[in-house]
Amino acid sequence: MSDYGISKKVGLEYDEAVARVRESLATEGFGVLTEIDVKTTLKKKLDKDFKRYIILGACNPPYAYKALTSENDIGLLLPCNVIVYENEGGGSTVCVIDPVIAMNMVDNPALGQVATEIKQKLLNVLDLI
Repeated sequence: MSDYGISKKVGLEYDEAVARVRESLATEGFGVLTEIDVKTTLKKKLDKDFKRYIILGACNPPYAYKALTSENDIGLLLPCNVIVYENEGGGSTVCVIDPVIAMNMVDNPALGQVATEIKQKLLNVLDLI
């Protein structure tokens, strides 16, 4: 686990893990705005092989609105990235950004509360998988 993310290894194969992450995000009020299939992109752009790995740009609109109205430039740190990748030997890993760490670089107390609430929602996502 990195200092800026929270991860969970799951006994699900990659496709099932991605589906469960999407469901869990929706349960917690997140929509997926962007997705990057890293394996396909690296093969297409660099002709490099890579494991199955997806980056989901998740957004919870009420909280995004709170953040954006508290700090105009905070869009640089949005949306909340969630990654899923296949593990060598089976299973998958799901990682979510720690929004408290990400927002620590911005000196705005209003963002601290938003980040704490979003972190709890992302922890709930991990618990639902």
